[in-house]
Amino acid sequence: MAIKNITQKIDMENLPRHIAIIMDGNGRWAKSKGLPRFAGHWAGAEALRDIVSNCSKLNIQVLSVFAFSSENWKRPVQEVDSILNLLLYYFKKEVDSLHKNNIKIVVTGDWEALPKRIVCEIKKCIQRTRNNSGLVLNIVLNYGARKELSRVCIDICKDVIEGKLKVHNIDEDIFRKYLSTKDLSDPDLLIRPSGELRISNFLLWQIAYTELWFTEVYWPDFKPKDLLQAIYEFQQRERRYGGLKNKAGE
Repeated sequence: MAIKNITQKIDMENLPRHIAIIMDGNGRWAKSKGLPRFAGHWAGAEALRDIVSNCSKLNIQVLSVFAFSSENWKRPVQEVDSILNLLLYYFKKEVDSLHKNNIKIVVTGDWEALPKRIVCEIKKCIQRTRNNSGLVLNIVLNYGARKELSRVCIDICKDVIEGKLKVHNIDEDIFRKYLSTKDLSDPDLLIRPSGELRISNFLLWQIAYTELWFTEVYWPDFKPKDLLQAIYEFQQRERRYGGLKNKAGE
């Protein structure tokens, strides 16, 4: 469907507040073109630029992108080094444009365990864009949902032991305050390119009622028209959060 046609079909009053994307398929994209895997990651960074720009223009409140998982350390050293270099390059090169467009950068995950040169650059980007009021670009780095939930349990236990929290007061709202995304709304829409039909340990608590959208398109080939298609199909779904649409259950 042409981008103009799909744009006309989208209800601009019913956009997802928070879109999350698992940026998958970079390596397979590169292989399909006879290129080394790192070329796919760099092409994926180019795709991200267009998607961030379009989310900003649509006035999406939050865009969360899974950039590097805690499991990615298992990949070959050369590929990991390439991804880390790409992260450093992205933060250095894109911050001016992001700041100019009123985009606020936040980072989720155990990112402070990354190499010092990357940590320093991330801190600069967060500091520079902290007062921006447009799209919140949440870059998820060195993250695994199970690891996050384990850490939350440990933090809650510590606060109970220290008398800062009563066991009988622990509920979903309290638990949420210990999450790394406590300042963000939960995703309304999760997009996964590349044809894989799994969540891959990404924001497991936060996506309890998120609408999932999958596509065969590899991430480097993911275009604004694909984003709009995902949003359009999201708007065709009925979100009941475990309830019924009305008393008759219609």
